[in-house]
Amino acid sequence: MALTSRSYPVCLPMDTGRYMTLGGPKQPRIVSVRRAAKNPSIFAKILEKTESMGVSTVVTTAASVAETAMLARSLAQSYLPLEVRQYISYEVRSFVKRCMAHYFNSSQMTITIEEFEGYNHNEVFDAAKAYVATKISQSNKRIKVSKHEKDSNYNVAVGHDEQVVDVFNGVQFQWVLRSHHVETKNQHSKSSLDVRSFELNFEKRFKDIALESYLPFMVKRSRSMKHEKKKLKLFTLDARYWGDSWTSVTLAHPSTFKTLAMDSDVKRSVMEDLDKFVKRSEYYKRVGKAWKRGYLIYGPPGTGKSSLIAAMANHLNFDIYDLELTAVVDNSELRRLLIDTGNRSILVLEDIDCSITLNNRTTDERKESRNKKVTLSGLLNFTDGLWSSCGDQRIIIFTTNYKDKLDPALLRPGRMDVHIHMSYCTSSTFKALAWNYLEIKDHPLFSKIVEGIEATEVTPADVAEQLMRNESVDIILEGLVEFLEAKKIKNEQEKAKTEEADLENKKKTTKGKDSKVKKK
Repeated sequence: MALTSRSYPVCLPMDTGRYMTLGGPKQPRIVSVRRAAKNPSIFAKILEKTESMGVSTVVTTAASVAETAMLARSLAQSYLPLEVRQYISYEVRSFVKRCMAHYFNSSQMTITIEEFEGYNHNEVFDAAKAYVATKISQSNKRIKVSKHEKDSNYNVAVGHDEQVVDVFNGVQFQWVLRSHHVETKNQHSKSSLDVRSFELNFEKRFKDIALESYLPFMVKRSRSMKHEKKKLKLFTLDARYWGDSWTSVTLAHPSTFKTLAMDSDVKRSVMEDLDKFVKRSEYYKRVGKAWKRGYLIYGPPGTGKSSLIAAMANHLNFDIYDLELTAVVDNSELRRLLIDTGNRSILVLEDIDCSITLNNRTTDERKESRNKKVTLSGLLNFTDGLWSSCGDQRIIIFTTNYKDKLDPALLRPGRMDVHIHMSYCTSSTFKALAWNYLEIKDHPLFSKIVEGIEATEVTPADVAEQLMRNESVDIILEGLVEFLEAKKIKNEQEKAKTEEADLENKKKTTKGKDSKVKKK
């Protein structure tokens, strides 16, 4: 085989299973196939040097290689069995693939975007999850599809280890979702965790474009899509995994301030306070306070506390996090749960008087903490301590049936800024219920019904139950009048029994004191 007077290195196959590197003033060097396979950089260096060749030299060299390959193929077909030829072909293709991958990957860069950054959700991961789902194409082989019962469309997401290609300003970016399973342990329990991350691959020379243009564009686009498709979520504690503390369902509660049956003046005051809160970002920064608001909603059962919370969420378009304190291990976990809630959300602690025993802080909490899950001090720090500032536009709501059972320290401004009393049914509440359920604004029986409501203690839930009967309006309202009369008699009887029992206890106490005096 003839070479030009000034030849460049070229890799030629030999019948001995080795490669002969030719060219240059030095003697030909023999490189074994195994050595080249273990070190693909050898082949990569040959390719790099080949790039600087002249056109004529490249053509001559390519012709020489092709001639040698044709000769080797002819000899192999004549003298080697089919199984041997297939094996050699497979090894050669694998070797070339590894060499090419090494050559091209040396110019690639990968950015890893993990799901969590310490305790916090990684905003970039959440944005990538939503954005990459919009870039799924027909070339993808594995995707995830889900749909909630009340959703109108399917939710599509990329599958694990699936590659999704996106082109931005002429630059190609490749996304891959990775996941691995790990076991976690803490002082209380052992659990499992799926650790997820996105890998973003691109050529090194486009690093500045990726960091300064592409990723900011992707995050901004994801926010826009989230706002367009915003669906309220109701979050609750997820005991299955340590990493992601909350799991959610779509919140489709129909309660709004328009349909909410409560005192009209109180309703107007609450709406004005909420609207003012969401617009005062600069004010909270100027006065040096965390952008949060605390509400205490108290009143007898059935007065509409939960409906009010749903109406607040629908009014503000805020997600709801329902926190059950009895499921929280300790104060440390309580702080972590707070950090893991999103901005523009409502954190609800219902029936706070029943969730934990809230003793006065003068008691020795070091002894109490051995038996308690969450202490009063931990709850107070949760509402207005340093950790409460980790987030913006957050509303914390406590509900209770008995306000007087709560520690005064929990009720002061800065912790519970607004106290909302959900009272028994009033005349304005009844009229709102009548419009919601019967679509009437007046009726001859209204005056009698209002008189009965003012004469007894009846909850809006009791009145609503009567209005839901499948009868004519006249029959329903007549039934409500009878219900109120019976309720009044029942309340008077219960009140008389309570007073009689209190009087009897008082007599026993007085008699006991008198006997002690006589003994002395």
